[in-house]
Amino acid sequence: MEGAYKVIEVIGSSESSWEAAAQNAVSAASKTFQDLRIAEVKEMDMKIEGGTIVGYRTKLKLSFKIKE
Repeated sequence: MEGAYKVIEVIGSSESSWEAAAQNAVSAASKTFQDLRIAEVKEMDMKIEGGTIVGYRTKLKLSFKIKE
């Protein structure tokens, strides 16, 4: 698997789960960046209001192959 790759950081959000937040981040990034290869979860957090979880965020490092 020779080549060069670029790494970016993105944050996805969801009202339902960290997994859905990660999927939202990948889906949004794939509209701008082609040939995404690897996603690495860096951080996960949640938003709390009135003692209830109301949102999830997942920070990812994504890599994509640089076209030659």
